[in-house]
Amino acid sequence: MKVFIVATALTLVGSCATLSHTEKLQQIKDSIVFSDTDIINNYANTITSAELNTHVYNFSSDEFQGRRAGEPGHHKAANYIKEYYIKEGISSPLGPNNYYQIVPESFFSDDIKSSPNVIAYIKGSQYPDDVLIISGHSDHEGYTEDEIYNGADDNGSGTAAMLEMAQAFKKAADEGFPPKRSIVFLHLTGEELNLTGSRYYTKHPIFPLEHTVANLNIDMIGRIDDSHENNPNYIYIIGSDRLSTELHFISESANEHFTNLELDYSLNSDSDPNQYYSRSDHYNFAQENIPVIFYFSGTHEDYHEPTDTPEKINYPVLQIRTKLIFTTAWYIANSDKRIEVDQDS
Repeated sequence: MKVFIVATALTLVGSCATLSHTEKLQQIKDSIVFSDTDIINNYANTITSAELNTHVYNFSSDEFQGRRAGEPGHHKAANYIKEYYIKEGISSPLGPNNYYQIVPESFFSDDIKSSPNVIAYIKGSQYPDDVLIISGHSDHEGYTEDEIYNGADDNGSGTAAMLEMAQAFKKAADEGFPPKRSIVFLHLTGEELNLTGSRYYTKHPIFPLEHTVANLNIDMIGRIDDSHENNPNYIYIIGSDRLSTELHFISESANEHFTNLELDYSLNSDSDPNQYYSRSDHYNFAQENIPVIFYFSGTHEDYHEPTDTPEKINYPVLQIRTKLIFTTAWYIANSDKRIEVDQDS
């Protein structure tokens, strides 16, 4: 049995001019239909808090020396990601055992050495040239003479989520449910250095940007911020409606069907003083008119401190948040039509 996701064409009754804005939004919402939810849920549930825990502890260990881009610790971290994909049988679009897109030293400022983006993918079965990019940065702040900045939340949590989702999508593909579109897992270097890895990728894309249907970017999804002490089951959604009304409603529908998190849009506002929309790697994709979602759980007292350590991650909540991203990605990758861009960035 194959998985079918119905993406009903937005057939307008009469002319667009006869429909109110509210009616148009309702048509888009009604066009988003998840089917075979039991199958989707089955693979989403292979994402476990125990395996997320293992990845976060490994990735934020002292061995990786804070993962500063261009330094030996970050190269070790990149190798950890690469070896995981090899072990799981998830290939690279760059060729056998070649998972690195090297960002050259000349592209960095401040004498940073060359550093790799790590790329793996699962090829689409029907629309292989169309790609969904799931991204998260692998670098952090490094270390000083006295302390290591382990970066468990920033961004060990996002890296762990990506590895678990890749494993789940690979299992689905191996069992007869491959994605219709290709899914790319892009672990970016240099986010902490002016979003350099994503800026390099969008200037030197492995897959043509015109065939990149969306970017789901994950950066710090493992903690509970002060605003949600009484309700840890939340996630900040940033950018989902900036370029595509449809992507926004896909995210909401995935949440309604599978996770029932509080989707907090308060940091998506143009008036947000922190301007988070422009502060992680999704922004470079949005600048290329590619619809994006930035998943974020907020800052905390350990942000960019040596105290951002793995025992402080809420692993059951990290699991649910990862499941939301997985089910959203499943829909995008399996819809019979591309996401429509209908907004200005």
